[in-house]
Amino acid sequence: MAGFIDTHCHLDAPEFGEEMPAVRARAAAAGVELCVIPAVGVFNFEAVRALAHAQGDAYALGIHPLCTGSAQEGDLATLDAALTARRDDPNLVAVGEIGLDYFVPDLDGPTQERFFRAQLALARAHDLPVLIHVRRSVDKVLKHLRQTSAGRPWRGIAHAFNGSEQQAKACIDLGLKLGFGGTLTFDRALQVRRLAASVPLDAIVMETDAPDIQPHWLYRTREQRDAGAAQGRNEPAELPRIGAVLAQLRGISVDALAAATTRNALEAIPRLAALMHASVPGQLRT
Repeated sequence: MAGFIDTHCHLDAPEFGEEMPAVRARAAAAGVELCVIPAVGVFNFEAVRALAHAQGDAYALGIHPLCTGSAQEGDLATLDAALTARRDDPNLVAVGEIGLDYFVPDLDGPTQERFFRAQLALARAHDLPVLIHVRRSVDKVLKHLRQTSAGRPWRGIAHAFNGSEQQAKACIDLGLKLGFGGTLTFDRALQVRRLAASVPLDAIVMETDAPDIQPHWLYRTREQRDAGAAQGRNEPAELPRIGAVLAQLRGISVDALAAATTRNALEAIPRLAALMHASVPGQLRT
């Protein structure tokens, strides 16, 4: 059976805590061969690096759009220095999580855009792919990608993609893969399910965004939570089951989907290839 790559999961999140090694072991047992752990700000650069090395996983460094409000100007220099210092680290595979978010109110748009463009420039300077947050911001993200491309295609992933067919094509044309996860397991997520079923198979990568974006079997409504039910916590072990839903939508086998999305992940993030051969997923290194 072919394995999966979880191209976006926040395994350093406090929701996992001391249980994180067991979480990663469950993922390995379920068939998740590799996880990519993106940073969200300078405060967790070292945490994601150490975790990736301990587990034989991959990590990315970047400043999340939701963290730009509290970020300092010097954080961009800190990111540049970290990318320089770790240039030969095989576990460092991308710049991320970066991007734009126009869903959260009171988040300053110009500040987000300034940090995004600066980090795109750093990705180019360090020859690394990008992991891009595109919540209600696809057109603006596309604008900045085009303006900073210098005529060259991008490598990377539009994370948790939820745009239109036209926007999906534009992302693919610029060189990005589209990340799909738990959202597509909801029957009411009609647009995401249509896209996941119809975009070219070679444009799709799989992700959980754990501990967030729970699949439907872990999600609890507000009424259920008010009644005392705990919200389910997403984790990488759910990825094969999410993949089974996507395989059914596309009318292909789970093995075929796993093999294709793994190839796509290696194309989007080339440094993952060496880790696939070198790592022993789910076993902590000492």
